[in-house]
Amino acid sequence: MKISFLTDDAAQPTLNVDIHTLIIAGWAGRDMAAIEHHIEELEALGISRPSAVPLYYRVSSNQLTQDANVQVLGGESSGEVETFVFNAGGELYVSIASDHTDRKLEAHSVAFSKQACVKPVASSAWKLSEVAEYWDELVIRSWIIENGISVLYQEGTLASLRTPQDLIAGFTKGEVTLPEGCGMTCGTVGAIGGIRPATSFTMELFDPRRQRSLRHSYVTETLAEVA
Repeated sequence: MKISFLTDDAAQPTLNVDIHTLIIAGWAGRDMAAIEHHIEELEALGISRPSAVPLYYRVSSNQLTQDANVQVLGGESSGEVETFVFNAGGELYVSIASDHTDRKLEAHSVAFSKQACVKPVASSAWKLSEVAEYWDELVIRSWIIENGISVLYQEGTLASLRTPQDLIAGFTKGEVTLPEGCGMTCGTVGAIGGIRPATSFTMELFDPRRQRSLRHSYVTETLAEVA
């Protein structure tokens, strides 16, 4: 999937990247006790225990999109903000993406639920090396529109999640970087007030030291489920 990113690098202000491998890193929190508690909650709802923690879901790379308008089937899907790390020209970059997921299908298969929805990604990125030293201070947030009002849906620092280096090493069996053309989402924080669908989703990665943000918004059109 060919996508472009704007950067802060004057020498290379635009990246044209061919992402051929897309990984969704699930169960990416650092607190194993909290992860186990959440697994038990999901088991009570009929959602199977993951086979490993963290777990790396492969999703078709053509599911990546930078469009502001996307289509979903049925009304049971929702977005979640995640950092998105990818390799371009031997350099690791970070952006943000939404692991938009069909929650109804999730009870049947987490892997199928992730494949069923497109994955919106921002159109700008930073070099990972610029923020790696203070990665835990970065903040991810998202907002949804409810009753015509913008509502904070997610917010938290990346200190609660595994670092990209840790997740990359788990996926590559010890390598320190992703292969060229490989992109990975790196986990999310909890939804304020619980997971729920919304037709408008805005996400942000905020850098408090440099007072800058990566942002992206998208609107979903719901397609009718027919039998």
